[in-house]
Amino acid sequence: MAKKNDGHANRKRKIDAFDIVVFVTLTILFLVLVIPFWSIIVTSLSTNEAYIKQPFSLWPKELTWANYISVFARGSGLLIAYKNTIIVSIIGTILGMVVMTMAAYALSRKFVGKRVVFMYFICAMFFSGGTIPTYLNIKNLNLNNTFTGVIMLTLCSVSHVIIIMKGFEGIPKELEESALIDGATQIQTFFKVMIPLNKPVIATYSLFTFVDLWNGWYWPTLILTDSDKNLLQVYLRSILGANNILKAETGSVGAGQTFAIGVQMASVFAVVLPIMLIYPFIQKYFVKGIMVGSVKM
Repeated sequence: MAKKNDGHANRKRKIDAFDIVVFVTLTILFLVLVIPFWSIIVTSLSTNEAYIKQPFSLWPKELTWANYISVFARGSGLLIAYKNTIIVSIIGTILGMVVMTMAAYALSRKFVGKRVVFMYFICAMFFSGGTIPTYLNIKNLNLNNTFTGVIMLTLCSVSHVIIIMKGFEGIPKELEESALIDGATQIQTFFKVMIPLNKPVIATYSLFTFVDLWNGWYWPTLILTDSDKNLLQVYLRSILGANNILKAETGSVGAGQTFAIGVQMASVFAVVLPIMLIYPFIQKYFVKGIMVGSVKM
């Protein structure tokens, strides 16, 4: 019994000063990230009168859905922006991952001139043509005011290609060679062997690509000119910058319940909700993919 107790005591880990510092630091970071987000939810669910009395609270004093009703009652702008953003994000992510995984797979294999091609990729990552030349190229290709132009500009991220390439390099070449010996073509080997084995990294950077497209506003603002082609971030930006208009509109929609800041916070939450719903489904790949990428680099 004494030996068992000694072994159990040895397995206990002592809490030292470093553990306390880490715990306190992570707790502070958690609060810094969560409190603003929680404040958005509370404000969006509060009435105008309750918000005036107490702008900052841990829960809504007078719960109401009027701000969300007002957001979706402002014509079909938000729904159109949702539809456009979903289309652009899904198509852009699929096409982008096809391009990036193929480029990464090619760069992970030896071929003549690989070093030159790789250096070209690196240069493109650090040096870009700039906003004006890029915009002129889009215009000359007649891609202005099209979703294709937005997708083309986010089709390939060099940093993503490099991480995915490192993932392919970590796969034993014997697996690929055995598939080729069994009669599989290079394309079949790529899709049926290499892609499944590199799934955590690909899933992780698919999420990054999707979030980049979902949160994109700079190029959509420059390229898309028609209001019926608005993306969510562009539409949200117009709402956040329209305080006076919102005050005039929300005054007649449930007096004392809707208000400008409440409608704005409801709009923000409506925009970020889809990303929050998607993340839990690929969380297991996310952590593993980040670790694989960091170790391989």
